[in-house]
Amino acid sequence: MEYLSLLGILVIVIGFALGLDTVAVVVIAALVTALVSGIDFVSFLKILGKGFIDNRMVSLFFLTLPTIGISERHGLKTAAVNLIQKMKNLTPGRIFDIYTAIRELACLFGISVQGQVQFIAPLINPMAQAAGKVNGEMTELEVDQIKARAAASDNFGNFFAQNLFVASSSVLLISSTMKSLGYPISTSAVVLITIPIAVICYILCLLYNHAFDKKIKKGK
Repeated sequence: MEYLSLLGILVIVIGFALGLDTVAVVVIAALVTALVSGIDFVSFLKILGKGFIDNRMVSLFFLTLPTIGISERHGLKTAAVNLIQKMKNLTPGRIFDIYTAIRELACLFGISVQGQVQFIAPLINPMAQAAGKVNGEMTELEVDQIKARAAASDNFGNFFAQNLFVASSSVLLISSTMKSLGYPISTSAVVLITIPIAVICYILCLLYNHAFDKKIKKGK
């Protein structure tokens, strides 16, 4: 009988295979699991409601998606492109340099930035493309390379600098895990070790972005 509780997994597999609505499939799978496990429908609703209330802050992230979409539709991307076109000295690489620095500084002060959604797609990528087109049209390959570099600049800045804030979850996890393994290390020590890593990462990004600018300019 205990295998009946696995019916929820079967519902998820079938639902995803048929391309049905993800949220509906997950809720139905949870309901099936609850019913075959002896949990009545009212209790299931209570558990579902409590879980949503306890984790409601997580759902706030999804509010940013339509907000960014509306902003783009009403001219956010166009305004960013117009701004870059007026600044002749900016290049794609220099834009990436500035953004990576901002990303690392945000990590230093513990500021959470969902870069790919809020900045890369609506701002950094179109700004970099506009800067690349100042001296002429770009090839399709160059456009794709700028898109990739824009996404990478966010990943570099976030990944290699995320432990710069002494109270960040990753720093606390590292410290507590090392302590549990018998190697006590303070959170400040984790930050100190991260500083040279973040600096080296930024220097390498500067060099790569400079080489990228020269490559695009040479292609003109």
